[in-house]
Amino acid sequence: MNPGLRIVTEPPVLEVVIDRPKANAIDAATSRLMGEAFQAFRDNPDFRVAILTGAGDRFFSAGWDLTAAAEGESYEADWGPGGFGGFTELEGLNKPVICAVNGIAAGGGFEIVLAADLVVAAETAQFLLPEALLGFPPDTGVVRLPRQIPPAIAKEMLLTGRRMGAEEAARWGLVNQVVPASELMEASRLLARRICEAAPLATEAILEMIRATFHMGVAEAMAHIRAGEVASYRAALDSPDAVEGSRAFAEKRPPRWTGA
Repeated sequence: MNPGLRIVTEPPVLEVVIDRPKANAIDAATSRLMGEAFQAFRDNPDFRVAILTGAGDRFFSAGWDLTAAAEGESYEADWGPGGFGGFTELEGLNKPVICAVNGIAAGGGFEIVLAADLVVAAETAQFLLPEALLGFPPDTGVVRLPRQIPPAIAKEMLLTGRRMGAEEAARWGLVNQVVPASELMEASRLLARRICEAAPLATEAILEMIRATFHMGVAEAMAHIRAGEVASYRAALDSPDAVEGSRAFAEKRPPRWTGA
């Protein structure tokens, strides 16, 4: 077991738990361990979905470990192969990551949530970016938050550090589900199992298509995809699973995916 990190490997779902009392803050060493875990997740075909959560019921993560910072750790430290938190900048990750937010997601903890594909939040979850009050701007928070909620609301959070509760986050579309804290992990696992019902190559293609074309208009995006610029799209269309899905539907049986 890695100090500060618990990993549960039960294919096809990987669970990563930040376990650093009292606030699940992340220093560079923990971030590098998370990067190794998510890199292994990306590269292992046995795993389809990852769930990231925090230990306890108060903090998902307080973000960057300011105790480590006070001891000299730089904001520009080596955070590992996937950037801060292990997957926020991990190249080639076309498998979904679910954040199960069990409490406060502050600073870098909130930035990790913003990088996730899906978010399930406990009713007690809170989201905030307090960096401006600490003397520096959040980087990925500034980039991601105004792209996911109305810019005026994003600017208010960035400039004042105010907290957003789970229900408000759901209204703005930051959160997929809000559930009682006691149901958080089961709801997240259920969502993961539902994703795993789809064909693996189709799942990967969908995520890569979104990431490759998000900044484009519809016509440009479709031209980009049809020109073969998104390799996983063609791979999914040409795969045996594309035939298997239609055959299983016609035969009224569950599909048997190979992922090949």
